[in-house]
Amino acid sequence: MDTVTTIADLRQHVRAARGRGLRIGFVPTMGNLHAGHESLVALARERAGFVVASVFVNPTQFGPNEDFARYPRTPEQDAEKLARVGCDLLFLPDVATLYPLGTGRAVRMSVPGITEVLDGASRPGHFDGVATVVARLFNLVQPDLAVFGRKDYQQWLVVRALVADLGFPIDIVGAPIVREPGGLAMSSRNQYLDEAQRRQAQVLHATLQWMVGEVRTRPSAWRLIEEEAVARLGAAGFEPDYAVLRDAATLDLPDSGFPTGGVALLAARLAGVRLIDNLEFDRP
Repeated sequence: MDTVTTIADLRQHVRAARGRGLRIGFVPTMGNLHAGHESLVALARERAGFVVASVFVNPTQFGPNEDFARYPRTPEQDAEKLARVGCDLLFLPDVATLYPLGTGRAVRMSVPGITEVLDGASRPGHFDGVATVVARLFNLVQPDLAVFGRKDYQQWLVVRALVADLGFPIDIVGAPIVREPGGLAMSSRNQYLDEAQRRQAQVLHATLQWMVGEVRTRPSAWRLIEEEAVARLGAAGFEPDYAVLRDAATLDLPDSGFPTGGVALLAARLAGVRLIDNLEFDRP
């Protein structure tokens, strides 16, 4: 695996791979990689002849009271993991490379509607930052496909909307959630939890399973199911942000059912650590 830090070197490697007739796959990450990230690279490896991964902690998607400075940065370990799972090129830019005018004067992207609910409501500006950095990376890498984990379900939908609206010729692939034993979705933030808290956090997946089981048998009672799910999380020692049932494709309220299938989503804090998870399901 080669590692580059400049746009010129990135484009040179991608141009050479495309000249060999290879399809370009891309996996954007913020680093501190775990098995979930490795599964994204493995999926890109299956579908592309040349795989690029980026590691960049994006400042524009963090709010003023969030953990940008605290976010773990482990570039050497990340590079080892990426090479092991078949990545061809690691793009490791700094902030000045991706934001040459500075973050304060940077051109920004916004995806209306789907960014204004759930995590978008809880973290104002977060998805604008995501859309901004993803659009920049897509422009620089110009991949044929890009892989995103469906653990960040709303982010995956935001990226799909961005690509569809701007006409990026990129196939957006949603990878399944990778879970720890007991069901906890893998996340870089899990490392902030001790062993007892990790066991406690298994309640999140169990709550999603309960929500899906309930909505299958009484779909019209989805509001009551949401309320009870929030109560269950509170009783288990969490500070719930939301626990909801939504249409899978749009995140619309399911007043008229789940025409494209459904998804149960939740966000809750445990010991000050904000955790998210989701579980998709077919139409009840």
